[in-house]
Amino acid sequence: QVQVVQSGGGSAQAGGALTLSCVVSGSGNDDVCVAWFRQSPGKERRGVVGIDATGDTTFADSVTGRFTISRDNAKNTLLLQMNNVKPEDTGVYYCAAEVGDLEICPNCSGSGCYDHFYRFWGQGAQVTVSS
Repeated sequence: QVQVVQSGGGSAQAGGALTLSCVVSGSGNDDVCVAWFRQSPGKERRGVVGIDATGDTTFADSVTGRFTISRDNAKNTLLLQMNNVKPEDTGVYYCAAEVGDLEICPNCSGSGCYDHFYRFWGQGAQVTVSS
């Protein structure tokens, strides 16, 4: 049984930093695609960072240069480091995963990636950035 458990988030002032973590368990030896999604007030949920099994990452234009992601395969943990945060980063952040015999993971560059590819979701975490 695949499970996705998140932690982190909270509040920060513009220019500050926040960290989110995600643990994906139960994937066995399957390929795993993981992405961080953001749902801002009044907007659709959209992936802003994606990472594949080899560690290759893609970032939406809105977060490029400010967000980084690191992966600890031994702990099945991913860390999303959010630097120089802006009020428009406010929203609920979800970690999502898809597992299986996957040839390719979605590309989250540009305007971000869509959520329909991912079956397994974390519980979400509120991030609030004040100006």
